[in-house]
Amino acid sequence: MDFDLLIIGAGPGGYVAAIRAAQLGLKTAIVEKENLGGTCLNVGCIPTKALVAGSDLLAATRNAGKLGISIPEATADFGGMMAHKNSVVEMMRKGIKGLLQKNKVTMLEGTASFVGPNEIVVRGAGAEAGAGTGAEAHYTAAKIMIATGSAPVVPPSFGFDGRIVITSDQALALPELPQSIAIIGGGVVGCEFAGILGELGCEVTIIEMMPSLLPGMDAEISKQLTSYFKRRGIKMHFGIGVARIEKEDNSATVILSDEAATAIQADRVLVSVGRRPNIAGLDLEKAGVALNGRGRIVVDDQMRTNVPHIYAIGDVNDFPLDLAHVASAQGLAAVAGKAFHGEVVPSCVFTRPEIAVVGLSEEAAAAKEFKIKTGKFLFRVLGKAQAMAEIDGFVKIIADAESERVLGVHIIGPHASDLIGEATLAVKWGLTLEQLSETIHAHPTLPEAIMEAAETAMGQAIHG
Repeated sequence: MDFDLLIIGAGPGGYVAAIRAAQLGLKTAIVEKENLGGTCLNVGCIPTKALVAGSDLLAATRNAGKLGISIPEATADFGGMMAHKNSVVEMMRKGIKGLLQKNKVTMLEGTASFVGPNEIVVRGAGAEAGAGTGAEAHYTAAKIMIATGSAPVVPPSFGFDGRIVITSDQALALPELPQSIAIIGGGVVGCEFAGILGELGCEVTIIEMMPSLLPGMDAEISKQLTSYFKRRGIKMHFGIGVARIEKEDNSATVILSDEAATAIQADRVLVSVGRRPNIAGLDLEKAGVALNGRGRIVVDDQMRTNVPHIYAIGDVNDFPLDLAHVASAQGLAAVAGKAFHGEVVPSCVFTRPEIAVVGLSEEAAAAKEFKIKTGKFLFRVLGKAQAMAEIDGFVKIIADAESERVLGVHIIGPHASDLIGEATLAVKWGLTLEQLSETIHAHPTLPEAIMEAAETAMGQAIHG
């Protein structure tokens, strides 16, 4: 065998698994056909957060008067924001390459596909130095891990062209800020781009087939975000699909499927209706790897496929949450031969204000027939939030009514993505409301809102 472990895909699941495998003494190789870091680093988590940072700073300068700071009218340099985004991505790519080299992971550049259960062929720029463009090389491994991630779904009827009708991939490479954009899909991706582009002055319209933004998330969180978006002039249509998209040279008209056939004109149409696993071209059938009815690879709790020495992690498998940190955790569990425990996974939405959730929502708890008690604490009551002039939002805790064990925490407000760490620990390890409320929190800080929400749920609110 050429390698103990060969990993296909160098995203947040693949490269993390490769490094850990090498640390454990395995002779490891990783294949990547494009850029190290996968979707998350190149056209997902990191570049969008770089743009979020810019739009948030712009919003902060506009609100500086609340803090007694006078700043001349701030404007966005869209080209400069994109340059910052690109520099961050490039720096982190180099960082990943350095980590792989440091841990003596063999990096193979090209497109991989299975030849048999223990053999792959790599085509493209070539496996190792000197192979050359168009080269083809075969490798064998005792174990193979599929970590190829996912790509945006675009219904054929939408007329995707990558210029007028785009996905998040192209949105992160726009040459200039469009004056208007129609976003099809009000999930995480759609909401994040709505927030970024809306803050920069783009006229934004969201079209969501479901009755609310962020389908599946706690209803109060969704309602609150909708209110904030309306305040900022973002238009929204709920419970309506798209009948067709009519493209012109430099714009498009989105025709909705309502009785009035409402027409929405926009310079660009961003399609954000979901993602599909990147398995085309892998020739999984040659390895005997099974898929489920949704075209995802079936795995057990150690990420093993039906072929025991072939693993699948991240967006390609049938675990329900497609998140970068889930892929990393699955990769680490797989190479260590441990079960992946994914019952408690935090999820963040980088809108303004941020959203972060973990555990059960009220609706999910009711579906599981839990008798619950809830506690909600508004940021506007918190001293630190007032001092920051960041008072929108709340922390909401859901607990089992009898044991008072924390079942879920839902946050919309300043630094929600940072606050969710404590909440995840609470849900993961079954902490109670009393344990949260009796933990001394530094004052004045934002995490006090979690303590206050726990006290509220217990009927012992001090400031609620």
